[in-house]
Amino acid sequence: MLDPHTYIQSGVLEEFVMGLTSDDENREVMAMAARYPEIQQEIDEISASLEQLAVQQAPEPDPTIKPLLMATIDYIERIKGGEIPSNPPELHAGSTPADFSEWLERSDMALPDDFMDVHARLIAYTPQAMTAIVWLQHGAPAEVHEAQYEKFLVLEGSCDIRIGERVVSLSVGDYLSIPLHETHAVTVTSANPCKVILQRLAA
Repeated sequence: MLDPHTYIQSGVLEEFVMGLTSDDENREVMAMAARYPEIQQEIDEISASLEQLAVQQAPEPDPTIKPLLMATIDYIERIKGGEIPSNPPELHAGSTPADFSEWLERSDMALPDDFMDVHARLIAYTPQAMTAIVWLQHGAPAEVHEAQYEKFLVLEGSCDIRIGERVVSLSVGDYLSIPLHETHAVTVTSANPCKVILQRLAA
């Protein structure tokens, strides 16, 4: 066997930590680590360094994913509890907030006191269509839809939606449909949260 210093300098420990070594090399590394504490220490330090690098390089999670997931779970529980699935209208250029008054006037469709960043309440959900009331404190990061049309109707506040290189400013009563394959991001421009009807329809 190599001496510990030469073994550490060989690069095999980095490959071991990244899972690139063979079964025979794995057995050799484990035998060396059991025999020489400095090799085990080096393995631990390499693992810690790689983990730290992974955390630093990891993309910021989309803040809208968890609220929409929680809203979906809540909707399923409401249906299990006896709520009759509803059939909201499809958003279009002539849509108004009054079209959704049936849901907007419900006490359980209000913004909670502990609201932070994003909150959502589902009006309806099927594999082909999702309609929700969504509140955004600051906005939503860039995303692109390959198989869903995304539509907005602003109920309260205002926002800018960047679609590719153009920016569309929306305020109360404004409607917008996002084209497929277009990167878009939302920035809230009002002091109060921007409240919208969000609809996603299968293409």
